[in-house]
Amino acid sequence: MIESKSFGSKAFKVINAIILILLAFSCFYPLWYTFCVSISSKAAAEGGLVTVYPIGPNVKSYSLIMGDSAFWNSFWISIKRVVIGTVWTMVVLIMMSYPLAKSKTEYKPRNVLMWILVFCMLFNGGTIPWFITVKNYGMIDTMAALVLAGSVPVFNVLLMMNFFRGIPGDLEEAARVDGAGPWRILWQIVVPCSKPVIATIVLFTSVGYWNEYFQGLVLMNKETNYPLQTYIRQISVQIPVGVTLTAEQYQQLAQNSNKSLEAAKVFIALVPMLIVYPFLQKYFVTGITLGAVKE
Repeated sequence: MIESKSFGSKAFKVINAIILILLAFSCFYPLWYTFCVSISSKAAAEGGLVTVYPIGPNVKSYSLIMGDSAFWNSFWISIKRVVIGTVWTMVVLIMMSYPLAKSKTEYKPRNVLMWILVFCMLFNGGTIPWFITVKNYGMIDTMAALVLAGSVPVFNVLLMMNFFRGIPGDLEEAARVDGAGPWRILWQIVVPCSKPVIATIVLFTSVGYWNEYFQGLVLMNKETNYPLQTYIRQISVQIPVGVTLTAEQYQQLAQNSNKSLEAAKVFIALVPMLIVYPFLQKYFVTGITLGAVKE
């Protein structure tokens, strides 16, 4: 009986390890394949010959994208958008979630505000009213449009609110006895105790700002104001109208592949988030779990 249980336990571990390895491979392989295509030759990329290693390695696609000052301008715009937007969103989320985490007795408008938030989460006015609102506030072609248009996701408010509700009330009561006011309690007690959920939402928010391209496409009239994702979607390998190219430029365009270029765009967009994620990973599961199950 003991040997049977031991064999069953070992078999389970082996099967579990195989499944986890396959899942890890299924996550890693698309990234690796994208990178291989991005540095492969035109013939190999267009012919679908690239599988697990690059064929005819070259960096022409990256040179075509990154050799333009407009790329670095859009990259800087995205950096500013992520930093400003994430800070702004976190301040608003914290200040919204803290009072909503209280009971109706402690904060009377709570139920009304919760109904409004849930309604906004389920329904929205649509793209045209959203655009008209942003335009009427004079935010077209400004950083404010990229930051403020959709900067308060209701799901994140609920996630943080539920986490705040799980913080023991004795901590706040002890702070009140010591003479601390609501602001001091929020920023010196509640926020430091909420690092897991804050780190999780910072990850969600920064990834959202970095990957978002539609707002830049709709709210920016000038290409010089495009964030990175919008910029790289607009790049195409084609000869500009009315522009005379040199023999070397013609050769570069002829050797470059549209598939390689598209793969390079995707890979460039992934790199910054791949760098940031490991630093926030340890908080991710804790923040999601604790913020999701509290009532």
